[in-house]
Amino acid sequence: MRKNSLLKGLLGAALLFGATISAHAADTLAAVKAAGTLKVGTETAFAPFDFIDAGKHVGLNVDLFDEIGKELGVKIEWVTLPWDGVFPALEAGKFDVVAGPATITKKRMERYRFTPPLAEATIAILKKAGDKTINKPEDIAGKKIGVGKATAQLDQLKEFSDTLPTKAEIREYPAFTESYADLAAGRIAGVANSLPNIAFVAKQREGTFEVVLPPFGKKSYFGFIGLKDADHAPLMDAIDAAMLKIKADGRMATLQKKWFGASFDTPDAVKDPAF
Repeated sequence: MRKNSLLKGLLGAALLFGATISAHAADTLAAVKAAGTLKVGTETAFAPFDFIDAGKHVGLNVDLFDEIGKELGVKIEWVTLPWDGVFPALEAGKFDVVAGPATITKKRMERYRFTPPLAEATIAILKKAGDKTINKPEDIAGKKIGVGKATAQLDQLKEFSDTLPTKAEIREYPAFTESYADLAAGRIAGVANSLPNIAFVAKQREGTFEVVLPPFGKKSYFGFIGLKDADHAPLMDAIDAAMLKIKADGRMATLQKKWFGASFDTPDAVKDPAF
């Protein structure tokens, strides 16, 4: 009798423990609020979204997540790592959401959940100032062009290169800052990145770089990334609501003008990406 009671007690405790774990895992938003901290993963070599200036982490993402933190009532804790390690770290639970941002694509939407867009992500070419050999996107044919490793820009560049009479010689970089250094040194002829990024870099290094217009590829948008499961849905719902509020009251446009020099007319959600 005592043996049966003991077994029933152990079984009941195990079920209670399992239910407690399940409830905790299922309410990521509650866990974030209880801790008072939202952990955000990113790289710091993607100006003007995230970069290091005078030893300090700055950029649109930093300012925007400060506003999101205010709306959620939590502090922001940044976790930085190379871009190609960001998605595996998110899935391993190293942080709650990815700042990045990342281009919203069909393939990524199959695996991850995106927030409302915060900027356009249409791709363009950055060249050395005074370079007369690249005057339009098609002029990169046969030239060495840098691009970020494991990025949507890489996929678009490859697709565009395949349409040229001579394919571009594509060089992948762990961080865009390295590609800009090689461009300045003349080791490559151009860098393919989103128009907001290279417009910022060209402005910061006027006389060194120029933007090649028009942009090319399909119109796309940047968004923040979270896990696409029921456990994280409440947190992602809260972040979405915060971003839409920030957009509606004008704070988003103010930050876009601060970091890009212009604001973007973005949709509240991207349900069917161009690629």
